[in-house]
Amino acid sequence: MDFDFTQEQVALRNSAREFLSAKCNTQFVRTMFDDPIGYSKTMWKEMAELGWLGLTFPEENDGLGLGMVELSMMLEEMGRAVFPGPYFSSVLLAGSALTKAGDKAQKQKYLNAISSGDLVATMGVLEQKPNWEPDAIQMSAQAGGGGFVLNGMKRFVPFAHAADVMLIPARTSQNAEASQGISLFLVDTKSKGVEMSAMKNIDLTSKASEVRFNNVMVPEENIVGDVDAAWPVLKNVLQNAAVGASAEMLGCARKSMEMSVEYAKIKHKLADMLVDVESSHAAVYYAAWAQDAQSDDAALAASVAKAYTGDASRKVCGEAIQVHGGIGFTWDFDLHLWFKRAKYYEPMFGDAEYHREMAARVLAGS
Repeated sequence: MDFDFTQEQVALRNSAREFLSAKCNTQFVRTMFDDPIGYSKTMWKEMAELGWLGLTFPEENDGLGLGMVELSMMLEEMGRAVFPGPYFSSVLLAGSALTKAGDKAQKQKYLNAISSGDLVATMGVLEQKPNWEPDAIQMSAQAGGGGFVLNGMKRFVPFAHAADVMLIPARTSQNAEASQGISLFLVDTKSKGVEMSAMKNIDLTSKASEVRFNNVMVPEENIVGDVDAAWPVLKNVLQNAAVGASAEMLGCARKSMEMSVEYAKIKHKLADMLVDVESSHAAVYYAAWAQDAQSDDAALAASVAKAYTGDASRKVCGEAIQVHGGIGFTWDFDLHLWFKRAKYYEPMFGDAEYHREMAARVLAGS
């Protein structure tokens, strides 16, 4: 097993770092705090031209056909740059669900449009219960009128306000077991009965909304995959999302460490930060490889990466602020940008406690 990055992967990382360094400095990031949509449409189109919006999509859908390792490299660089935009929600969440479960027509319509930058997508999973288990999905979808009628609410839907379409899991069979009776729907954000309100977030660059569905009609052709059988797809997407979130947190931690090395030579603190960053790096990229290889320990590797990197990024980013002394706590100094991005992703797709429990379940064979 060779864990060295290929020349093509290194070139992708270097290209992403060069692009983001030129286009996404912290002055630009700060301008996105109060921007109505929270990202640059011009930059989004440039990323589409580079092929990054279809990084993991099939080649027949204008994608590059790459895997989770390459996507993790891209997300690490985005975490390092505190990139503001719907990349995670559009490419990883919605894109991977459509790639795994969409039919040919859905892939042709939506993946091609995401790849070209003409369409932004997202996915809403969280409801009232702050967990990522199937029993937390209680939103209802009742058959009728040649499709399904959705009623309920989703919280912390990333960049929903800027999206054209949302992938929404809902219950189509209320009396089924928790992991059964869940279906996945494509919902146009302009549909009658869809209402949104912005939610406050610790990371001002990661916009999110509460989305309410009041008798929203979804046609039958907008069902992704089989009715009542969406949980295995959703579980896999959330597993990939945990790895992707870990990659972003790794980027935040690495950048915070680099800034601390430049500022102060407090050797024991910097050494501890380096150990945390490099251990996170190993966990993230093994987990990414495991997803691509469909390894037997893919779920375990994803949980180990998310649990370890969640704790490590909080520690490293917090220590970086301490190393910088008084200036590290100020609004005008940029360190809080990485700290807040890392804190945003720490509970998303399961916090460290949740993923340690998931790892224990896997090890126990339950």
